[in-house]
Amino acid sequence: MKKTYIVIGLGRFGSALAERLCELGNEVLAIDTSAECVQHAESSVTCAVVGDARDEGVLRSLGARNYDCAIVAIGSNLASSVIITLNLKSLGVKQVICKAQDEIQRRALEKVGADRVIIPERETGIKLAQSLTSSGVLDFIELSPDIGIAEVSVPESWVGKSLRELNVRAKYDVNVIAVRRGGALELTMDAGSALEAGMVLIVLGPNDALANLQKR
Repeated sequence: MKKTYIVIGLGRFGSALAERLCELGNEVLAIDTSAECVQHAESSVTCAVVGDARDEGVLRSLGARNYDCAIVAIGSNLASSVIITLNLKSLGVKQVICKAQDEIQRRALEKVGADRVIIPERETGIKLAQSLTSSGVLDFIELSPDIGIAEVSVPESWVGKSLRELNVRAKYDVNVIAVRRGGALELTMDAGSALEAGMVLIVLGPNDALANLQKR
């Protein structure tokens, strides 16, 4: 389903995010104070405008309240991010996501109402560490400092065995929530069915348990 997004700040992170959201079929309004950044992005998004989102009137005139989600992709200037977040929440934007550089910025932005705060460098580092630790982990999403979701190739030793036989939940403290077979994602799988080579398991559990999943 098509959604509408505002991306505020067109640095490397913001411009890449805005472009990808648009490629995925969404409507994207990109805003930056730099005319050069806006000109660079305008061919990749639905609409790109020069504007200062610290001015609530600018956001109001652009119809910010009508968008599903706003991403404050500045990060380097905490004061600006705080003011913009307050403006967006004041206008009634449904979801506000902010970029932060560290935990101090994250806490500050959450205090002023950000629905979600991401630290891109930290999340990238966690993904890399998880994949390096477990060679069978294809992708990893951190849901919290303790819990994550990983895509894991079915280990060779599991091929021909069922999830019930392997007793994955009890032995590894994780839950298999879906299975990818070829290009198809199956949200349900018979616990008694044999696992196949090349199959990918979507697994939910504590981050340390996910990291240890390949270490048997």
